[in-house]
Amino acid sequence: MVTERKNIDETWLNRLKGSRAIWPLLALAVILIVDGFISPNFYDIRIVEGRLFGNLIDILYRATPTAIVALGMAVVIGTKGIDLSVGSTIAIAGAIIAWRIHAGDSHFAILLMALGAGIACGVWNGFLVAGLGIQPIIATLILMVSGRGIGMLINLFYGGTDPSFESALLQGLSTGHIWLIPTRIIVGLAIFAALWLVLRKTALGLFIEAVGGNAAASSLAGVNARIIIFVAYIVCGLLAACAGVILTADTHTSDPVSVALYIELDAILAVVIGGGSLAGGRIYLGMTVIGALVIQALTTSILISGLPPEYNLIIKALVVVFVLLLQSKNVRALFSKKAARPSP
Repeated sequence: MVTERKNIDETWLNRLKGSRAIWPLLALAVILIVDGFISPNFYDIRIVEGRLFGNLIDILYRATPTAIVALGMAVVIGTKGIDLSVGSTIAIAGAIIAWRIHAGDSHFAILLMALGAGIACGVWNGFLVAGLGIQPIIATLILMVSGRGIGMLINLFYGGTDPSFESALLQGLSTGHIWLIPTRIIVGLAIFAALWLVLRKTALGLFIEAVGGNAAASSLAGVNARIIIFVAYIVCGLLAACAGVILTADTHTSDPVSVALYIELDAILAVVIGGGSLAGGRIYLGMTVIGALVIQALTTSILISGLPPEYNLIIKALVVVFVLLLQSKNVRALFSKKAARPSP
């Protein structure tokens, strides 16, 4: 009986060690514990002006746009692709918001226009990748380079740069709250739930993973790989535009130069930290969100530690490398061999 119990415990432990989820979750837990030592009041949560405030809420709040973009990136990476243009898509969506608000359009119509701009960017990337067969990193680099310039040109259409605006609807989606919960967190959860239902309760998720795993084999099985890749880029563009609405409404201005700068790198990192592979084939939505939380928690840790700004990116890169090493099967196998080796 004892031996059987021991075998069950060892089997459970081996499964836990081999799980993709354990390492990002462990990294997030360690970062939050360290934050508690750095700032004794780190875990305090209070109610201010009818909504929750605190460091933990702030991490969720600030990680939401990155998580939304990362979810779209996870879909594209699932097809063995990449999208470097998500930051530019956000810039274009923000410029359209400010432009049409100054033109006097309905704010709900403007919201649809911004999301439509994201879909248009996704259509363009999908056309280049799926239609013309251009390598994803090159195809999306085109919009990455030109997109912020397009945003600045849109701003100049009505004679101003970095224009500000006011919109109760859009700012409510970004900085408002429902009961005690910040609205953007609720929006992020709704997007996650909708994407999860689409990918896990329909055949689309299976088709995306099949195309990413082996496009030729999936085509022989009757899956139109080009259409699936095309749809994946549209989803990514749409989610980038959703993040663009949140970020633009947060600052009340269109700033194509600096809005969401380097967010494409954080989105890719979130996918990889969450166990995703750039080789495609699998989509881990929940772990992608955890990856985004790890990145934001790390950023918050660096800020509250009081370290000079020059060290921020270096420390962030080192921690990310450490997390990725923990996820590496080769590294874990090497440590397992050394641990199992009998001492002389």
